[in-house]
Amino acid sequence: MTPRQVRHLFLASILVACVAPSANADERPPAEAGRQRASAQTRKAEITHQYAEVNGVRLHYAKAGNGRKLMLFVHGFPEFWYEYKTQLEEFGNSYTAVAPDMRGYNLSSKPSELEKYQVSYMVEDLRQLADKLGHKKFILVAHDWGGAIAWAFAIAHPDRLEKLVIINAPHPGVFQRELASNPDQQKASAYMLMFRSPQAESLLSANNYAMLVQAVLGDGLKTGVFTEEDKRAYIEAWSQPGALTGGLNYYRAANAGPPVSGETRPAVPAFKPDAFIV
Repeated sequence: MTPRQVRHLFLASILVACVAPSANADERPPAEAGRQRASAQTRKAEITHQYAEVNGVRLHYAKAGNGRKLMLFVHGFPEFWYEYKTQLEEFGNSYTAVAPDMRGYNLSSKPSELEKYQVSYMVEDLRQLADKLGHKKFILVAHDWGGAIAWAFAIAHPDRLEKLVIINAPHPGVFQRELASNPDQQKASAYMLMFRSPQAESLLSANNYAMLVQAVLGDGLKTGVFTEEDKRAYIEAWSQPGALTGGLNYYRAANAGPPVSGETRPAVPAFKPDAFIV
């Protein structure tokens, strides 16, 4: 995640905080409300780690707070729950803030069948996780591949969402159109072809995951946005048995990327909202 993406994530988080005030905010005297806000700003909610059996897999998730509303954070590639560590500490003061390791990542189950990484499975994972957490409606915050899954979730289950916050993930219909016809987008998305290749695991894990460290943490390590502790956490997550393949399988199952000469099927499947429903 680049510093620019970090800023986007921070701004999106502030947006959610601004548009979703406490139901009792207007009932407090101004001075009391101000004191409570100041106290919340200096307090970091405690993060705990739990597991849930959903949709045939076991999902690990990090949780902070026990607020009336659920705020569910969904990471992308090659992230894991830790991408939202700071947001959990902040929003756990007012919400039940939860960030799962998506299937295939870190401490969650990693199905061996490529078919089990189709978007519809992740949509159902999130639906069942929200049910397990006891929430019919919730706020969904998602980044990168998580954003693609969140768009699909909103299409399949609009009644389940109170708010949708997407960071760095275009609407799937727009992305399909641009990949099919826009040379600039095709060039920008060419890296996906490498991610789908049989060589992807060896290239990305070489020299202690040097390519991923540079792509995700490089600039941040130089500027202090990320620390050596963050770097160790990411490398540990990528090193979990099967985790790198699990993340790459999102690209492989979706056949993601620009069109390739000689392919027998389109690089981006036809956009059908009902395809996201298991």
